[in-house]
Amino acid sequence: MHKRSSKAPRDLNKLASFITDMATVEDKKSVDDGKNPAAVALGRLGGLKGGAARAKTLSKKRRKEIAEAAAKARWAKRNAKS
Repeated sequence: MHKRSSKAPRDLNKLASFITDMATVEDKKSVDDGKNPAAVALGRLGGLKGGAARAKTLSKKRRKEIAEAAAKARWAKRNAKS
């Protein structure tokens, strides 16, 4: 006897829904979203580098200014809700 899939729910209603979803959902990889995969990879690569590269170039004084402005904005937003 084979093992039951760990993804399949044990509740019969949920299991029926799961089976229906599995049977009707298209393969996500086969759907063409109109994006060039090479361009997506390049954009992701730049995005991964961006924050670290920016932090390296900022001075301690400038980082502090940015952090203070962000904190003020958060507090202003919090106080506006109250």
